[in-house]
Amino acid sequence: MTDEFVDVLVVGAGISGIGAGCHLQKLCPERSFAIVEARPSLGGTWDLFRYPGVRSDSDMHTLGYSFRPWTDPKAIADGPTILNYLRETAREHGLEPKIRFGQQVVRADWSSPDAQWTVELRPADGGGSARIRCGFLFMCSGYYDYAAGHQPDFPGRERFGGRLVHPQHWPADLDYAGKKIVVIGSGATAVTLVPALADKAAHVTMLQRSPTWMVARPSVDPVGMRLRRRLPLRLALQLTRWKNVLLGMYVFRLSRRNPQRMRQLLLGGVRHALGPEADIATHFTPRYNPWEQRLCLVPDGDFFRAINAGRASVVTDHIASLTETGIALRSGATLDADIIVSATGLQLAMLGHAALYVDGERVEPSRTVNYKGLMYSGVPNMANTFGYTNASWTLKADLTAQYVCRLLNHMRKTGARICRPPADPDTALLPWVDFSSGYFERAAGQLPKQGSAKPWKLNQNYLSDLVAMRFGAVDDGVLQFTYGAR
Repeated sequence: MTDEFVDVLVVGAGISGIGAGCHLQKLCPERSFAIVEARPSLGGTWDLFRYPGVRSDSDMHTLGYSFRPWTDPKAIADGPTILNYLRETAREHGLEPKIRFGQQVVRADWSSPDAQWTVELRPADGGGSARIRCGFLFMCSGYYDYAAGHQPDFPGRERFGGRLVHPQHWPADLDYAGKKIVVIGSGATAVTLVPALADKAAHVTMLQRSPTWMVARPSVDPVGMRLRRRLPLRLALQLTRWKNVLLGMYVFRLSRRNPQRMRQLLLGGVRHALGPEADIATHFTPRYNPWEQRLCLVPDGDFFRAINAGRASVVTDHIASLTETGIALRSGATLDADIIVSATGLQLAMLGHAALYVDGERVEPSRTVNYKGLMYSGVPNMANTFGYTNASWTLKADLTAQYVCRLLNHMRKTGARICRPPADPDTALLPWVDFSSGYFERAAGQLPKQGSAKPWKLNQNYLSDLVAMRFGAVDDGVLQFTYGAR
């Protein structure tokens, strides 16, 4: 066991953790910090996912960091380009020496008398566990389980004679050229995979139980490119970022206030892309309203082009069972397949499955209430980055890191040792998110609650959060501070 202390321990070296390290280094230069990462390399999502065509489902002007604008002409970028951006960011800001790879947080114990966390780490190499103490625990481990995605137990699975794969762990040796492929699912991963696989496969069928809302968008932002030609680069990039922030907020608000109008706009776009013969009602008209789940982005209309070229198709039905040669459907139809890709979603993992204890008492996140979208009621000196569900993750991650730095600086200035949202907030409780995606519904029992009023209400609005978290008072009369020397 080691006995090391840092002021701040950042958990995770993905897009959130790298951003947190950069903000700490700039805004809290007197604070010591370390970053622990369970995997052998940085990048998080963008290092884990290796399936064909993997790309962002948000524009990179908002998914990129506020302090390091995205300069690549492609605003919808592929996974390797995003991973390179993260690596360059870490290198340019000197973060690499601060990252401890192959160190998974399995438990964190808070001691009020000591005003610190003791964090137990499990090395990936299977060696003896290690411990590190910290004054503030900054969880940046994302929201899903890196070990395994959601894999339904398909009847007849053992009979299938081909390969059944999940995109989260794409086999490096999978040769799909000239193969018949069925992709099960209709979310962002499936919509990304279908056109990418169709370039080499004999045919790709997307099998969905129900449709998802889709919208085509150019991978290169035409307005952004015009701004770059006419303005200094940094100003053009800032204006493009704000244009995309405001456009995203407008689309979300329109979806909630006038869902019928938004339905008409989205369905009109699909009809334009696929032509009058396409069965839009069956395959592209969801049962839910736009933005009750994330919209599926179709860059440059690649998904629609694959269908129009006859290289891909969509089937809307339910699986009865897998067979030796493919899938039998409830309708009585069958789908032949050499390869079945189960693009059936993620499994949520709050706090990376780490066990939290406060003065010996186990913390169950589902029994806590969110404070400002980043802290939990009754849990001291800890923040957790959780990005927007209706916009780019990094918009909220940036604000969260900036707020944590403001909080740490406030505590240093005032001599506070402990900050803690009250354990029993006086507010009506609501579900964590107003979102019907399957991975949220499956994990409802893991998620914290939110309140009906600020600061317990979870905003899904970047402008509101920007004002509150960057300019609002840290000592807001709700957050509790404990003073005095250790």
